[in-house]
Amino acid sequence: MSRRRGERDAGWVTETVQVGGSSVHLRRSTGADGVPLVHLHGFAISGAYLMPTARALVARGVNVVPDLPGYGRSPRRERVLDIPALAEATVAILDQLHLDQAILVGNSMGCAISLQVAHTAPERVHSLVLVSPAGGEHNRPLGRALGQLARDAFRESPRMLPVAVPDYVRFGPVNGLRLFRELTHFPALDRLLHTPVPTLAVLGVRDPLMPSPARVREVARLASEPLTVAVVDRAAHALNYSHPDVLAGVIGMWLDDAVGDASRVPAGVRVFSSP
Repeated sequence: MSRRRGERDAGWVTETVQVGGSSVHLRRSTGADGVPLVHLHGFAISGAYLMPTARALVARGVNVVPDLPGYGRSPRRERVLDIPALAEATVAILDQLHLDQAILVGNSMGCAISLQVAHTAPERVHSLVLVSPAGGEHNRPLGRALGQLARDAFRESPRMLPVAVPDYVRFGPVNGLRLFRELTHFPALDRLLHTPVPTLAVLGVRDPLMPSPARVREVARLASEPLTVAVVDRAAHALNYSHPDVLAGVIGMWLDDAVGDASRVPAGVRVFSSP
């Protein structure tokens, strides 16, 4: 493992760990106790856009923000890893960092990876936070999903462009299309309803890749395990970047088992739980 101090964040280090014969770049906070939080990014993009929320959660425990194999500062791969392989890589990262358990905080495709880890290695997952858990029937066929993605691009903060565009260009349109197609066929709803660990789902009202909040509430009642859903007004798909303080507040409230405390609910957020 190689390590150096973060370029701009006090209390953070950047590290490289070996996973499956290739190196994985990650950012890690230092100096806090508690269950570690591992933030998993979406398709074709690095973990850089997850950093605002990770920084807002540093007091809760060690936060780890990897660039999964083939993404961001991690070396490119000849073959794009599918979701099960990315889940295996996530477990390998936990192994390399000697983390027995972690709270997985996924966004978009990172939610599918998190769900896959929870179903294949539940003993490694303390709990799940699924931010904009895309995938499945609502995003099919592929043409519909691409239209949803295009609409979302106009709803995200313009400040995200210099963060996201270089990653998308580096990843390449062919790889991006291939992986996005796989995401649309991932059984996100079924995995969510049968997740073996406590789960929080966070959705933006303006996110075109997600079903309506009313439909989400209806579906959440069918969950086999306790499922908490938070709906954030004026937010689109990438809440981790656009609404980091609100998202961190919701996560902290949920981890503290304080969902019923109205004083802890951030402004512009509605929360409900399955029976």
